[in-house]
Amino acid sequence: MAEIPAEETLEERCIAKGMRMTEQRRVIARVLGSATDHPDVEELYRRASAVDPRISISTVYRTVKLFEDSGIIERHDFRDGRSRYETASEEHHDHLIDLRTGEVIEFRDEQIEALQEAIAARLGFRLVDHRLELYGVPTGESAKSGGSGGG
Repeated sequence: MAEIPAEETLEERCIAKGMRMTEQRRVIARVLGSATDHPDVEELYRRASAVDPRISISTVYRTVKLFEDSGIIERHDFRDGRSRYETASEEHHDHLIDLRTGEVIEFRDEQIEALQEAIAARLGFRLVDHRLELYGVPTGESAKSGGSGGG
């Protein structure tokens, strides 16, 4: 897979894949591209329709499916009954999900990455992809204060 320049927008990635970009798709791409969380379709619809009230929820569903099938976005199911989305990234990261608040914290840990590679090798495999999702509840002071972290 070709390296994606960090400054390339989701909209530009769609165009590069040869997608016909209607104005509504452009709005949805901009909303998804600017999301700092992992919104579900209903939240994407709420944000996109605030920009363009003519956007229907079915348009958001179809567009999200198109983007996902093209590898432009990734779908996650964080055990909350909703499919949530983020822009596909060349930089691998894992997720820690706060079961109390639903907050998704992205992280990367080189020790975990090395251990996964070692386990795959020990079992006779070359690791080509993986996804790690950790589920937890805050402990100690962070539990009392409501937690903190990035997303």
